[in-house]
Amino acid sequence: MRFALLPVAAAALLLAACEDTKPTSGSAVTPTTNTTTPPAATGIRPGSAEDFRVNVGDRVFFAYDKFDLSADARRTLERQAAWLKQYASVRLTVEGHADERGTREYNLALGERRANAAKDYLVALGVPAARLTTVSYGKERPAVLGSNEAAWSQNRRSVSVPAVQ
Repeated sequence: MRFALLPVAAAALLLAACEDTKPTSGSAVTPTTNTTTPPAATGIRPGSAEDFRVNVGDRVFFAYDKFDLSADARRTLERQAAWLKQYASVRLTVEGHADERGTREYNLALGERRANAAKDYLVALGVPAARLTTVSYGKERPAVLGSNEAAWSQNRRSVSVPAVQ
């Protein structure tokens, strides 16, 4: 009798070993955490151009055919001004850009007005004007290719480029 149950027990163990342990979709998976390992460092050096781009924000966006600063743009420029005050040796070039609509000449002028709007706000926040230069690229350097509002909205911008030594 004991030996008669042995094949049944072996079959049950074999089936249990073949069971799929993957979680089914929708089931919660509890991540494991290792509390002894610190979080990975970002590798971004404070005061670097990458620090400026990633942690401060290097661009502001404009409405169609406008160069006035939105509330979001002002907040980004305020962070830029604070960063520039912290790193007083850094100079900044403010680039003005436009979307593809309009003539080349018109967009160069619009890009210049956008770059100057950003520069003037930084100066008003206490950044010395001597540290800031502007350049307009008009529609010549789009950030996003395309002829739709999603692309145009990304191309109507000013980009602040720090010259870190």
